[in-house]
Amino acid sequence: MENDKLYLRHMELLRNKVPSFRSYPFHLPVIRSLERLEFRNPVTFLVGENGSGKSTLLEGIATAWGFNPEGGTLNFSFNTRSSHSILYEYLRIARGVKRPKDGFFLRAESYYNVASYIDELDEQLSPGPRIRDSYGGKSLHEQSHGESFFAAFMHRFGGRGLYILDEPEAALSPLRQMSLLVRMHELVCSESQFVIATHSPILMSYPGADIWLLEEEGIRKVALEETEHYAVTKAFMNDREGMLRELLGED
Repeated sequence: MENDKLYLRHMELLRNKVPSFRSYPFHLPVIRSLERLEFRNPVTFLVGENGSGKSTLLEGIATAWGFNPEGGTLNFSFNTRSSHSILYEYLRIARGVKRPKDGFFLRAESYYNVASYIDELDEQLSPGPRIRDSYGGKSLHEQSHGESFFAAFMHRFGGRGLYILDEPEAALSPLRQMSLLVRMHELVCSESQFVIATHSPILMSYPGADIWLLEEEGIRKVALEETEHYAVTKAFMNDREGMLRELLGED
């Protein structure tokens, strides 16, 4: 997918309209220093420690685009609990010339709510085609957490879409994460764009992806090898016994 054909080109914070940088979510370091974030490749990762604001920023981008804050497709309008921030009201989204034919916002913490909403809609639609048919034909609640995640990737994501994913690795084994990489590549080759918040060095290894690190000083672009996720994982696997002795205080 060529850069000039991306669906999401950039987003910027309307700083002059922010009521206060001392209140949530604007007090978060990444938001406080945010001006404009460019999307130049089909796959973009947001990485950082817990509490760095990556999920808040991702939610703001997804909601500003038009997705339900709790996740799902653009057509999902349920509201289980209004816990999303007002950040999206202060973001300006630049859309590409081409419009996506598909889209999905997946967030690990509220995927249960998405699954419940699908089951409710299917009960209303019966008899007739069911929404779950687009997820492999089986209720997401009748699958393990990891299986239900993977069902969306394999069956619901159809290509030519914008897919915004918040920690998709949360329910996936390392092998499944590698399978997700394969599926991502298939979808990128089908003119799709991904924006992903993650802790997974496996996912971050996608070739040509942009990795944006969120830290106290703000946000900056880094290589995979510069991320703490990669460095710590590599150090641990290269010297597991030494790391365990140090961590557990053993001689």
